Amino acid sequence: MKSLYIKSVVTSLVLLLTFAACTDFDELNTNPDGITSANPETLAAGLILGITRNDINTEKSFMALHMISKYILWSEFPQSEQYNDFGRTSFVNMTRLIDADKMVEFAESTEGLDEGIVNSYRALRHFMRAYTLFDLTMRVGDIPYSDALKGEAEANLRPGYDTQKEVFLGILDELDEANRLFTSGAPFDGDMIYGGDPVKWQKMVNSFALKVLINLYKKTGDGDLRVKERFNEIANNRSVMEGNEDNFSLKFENAAGQMYPFHELGNQFVIYPLVSDILIDKLKELEDYRLFYYTEPSPVQVENGLDISDYEAYKGVAPSMPYSEMQGIHASKDYSDINKRYKEVPKGEPVFLLSYAQVQFILAEAAVRGWISGDAETYYREGIRASMYLVADNTPGNPNSEEPPFHHNRVMDKDYIDNYYANTPTVQLAVSTEEQLEQIITQKFLCTFLQSPLEPYFENRRTGYPHFPINPETNENVPADKLPVRWLYPQDELNYNSENVNEAIDRQYNGNDNVNELMWILKD
Repeated sequence: MKSLYIKSVVTSLVLLLTFAACTDFDELNTNPDGITSANPETLAAGLILGITRNDINTEKSFMALHMISKYILWSEFPQSEQYNDFGRTSFVNMTRLIDADKMVEFAESTEGLDEGIVNSYRALRHFMRAYTLFDLTMRVGDIPYSDALKGEAEANLRPGYDTQKEVFLGILDELDEANRLFTSGAPFDGDMIYGGDPVKWQKMVNSFALKVLINLYKKTGDGDLRVKERFNEIANNRSVMEGNEDNFSLKFENAAGQMYPFHELGNQFVIYPLVSDILIDKLKELEDYRLFYYTEPSPVQVENGLDISDYEAYKGVAPSMPYSEMQGIHASKDYSDINKRYKEVPKGEPVFLLSYAQVQFILAEAAVRGWISGDAETYYREGIRASMYLVADNTPGNPNSEEPPFHHNRVMDKDYIDNYYANTPTVQLAVSTEEQLEQIITQKFLCTFLQSPLEPYFENRRTGYPHFPINPETNENVPADKLPVRWLYPQDELNYNSENVNEAIDRQYNGNDNVNELMWILKD
């Protein structure tokens, strides 16, 4: 992709215009007469919005990634994501890292700027690099890392590809450096997530490092990576997320361009989602009230006499079902839609990319695997509790008093949430290691409904949980009895950096850029 190698001023200008149009997302100290030149805080804001609002996306694009994760079915027409046709990814997000470098350059050259603030911008740069490169390598495997974005400085327009192991080593080093710099950092401008608080950012960086490391669980024998040792050191000696207030999430507002991604205003796609039976059946099995906060009862079942608070009024649809059959179910209205709060409440709920609950489940898995000495059940139970509180705390009373409340008369109050685990034998942690891992990953799946895009897909790919059904009749992958395990490399790479991308394909996949080929992290 040309834009990966040739620095464009357009990138920074777009970020500045984006930031200028979205001041309600933050309480930043900005020039009241308007932004007239680039500075570290505007570039920081653009970077943070880039990996939150822009990557979360809106309307149909917001839902598409949740089709891959088997939460949502789409009735408008057969959707490639729902039927496992991923195609090619893009490296366009690498261009953000140009602005990360420029952010630090501006900070370092700003006369009189406190060194602690400069350190925070330096730390943010390392995190942005780690976050962006982690996402890309998880999609395709080997990527440009050491030589990436050297087009301006070294006239290197065709960067070589690092192995996935080298990329992960680099990501972990970037996160270590971000943690170190935030330790000596100071509050900085341009941050609409944590208000520029370096302590909050340090928690996020270290929590994200735990997520990176748990994805390397098949590489615990690698002496260079030191997976278990790194994980143990972070879990025992560094600050990580301590509550829902530490979630890395974007909050929405009742203002133009700032509403929840699937809010009904101007959204022609609100009629198309159906909720998967993978989610609904598991919530029913566990007698989990999140069912009533996530979804709507089937109108047909309610008309037939079932109460809106009856578990049996909720009907999921198999995500691998043939489209013609799904169309018939949609026309019959005998299915569960997403909860009306996602469409009717402008502020919706914050969308997180990493949450305290997820971190608790990561720690639970690490404890089960013997990486840390903590109690797996304690982490697991706390993850469930945190997820329930997040949903309950962000579900308002129905704005229309004539309509049933968004919780459908199944209120997740303090008593319910705090006693759910003890009162529900089916959710309590089992004895065997494999059963425990399945329960932990399943709960992580239940906590990320319309959150943390692609996380359930990557977890299924990594562990096999939760189970995603494969229907050879509808599966667009070839062979039809498998789910794809990666995306294809970008067409721009094949066009403009063919020698290096083909070398990477040969090295990893025997020359076959195929969605069924296993990348390094997935191999034992």
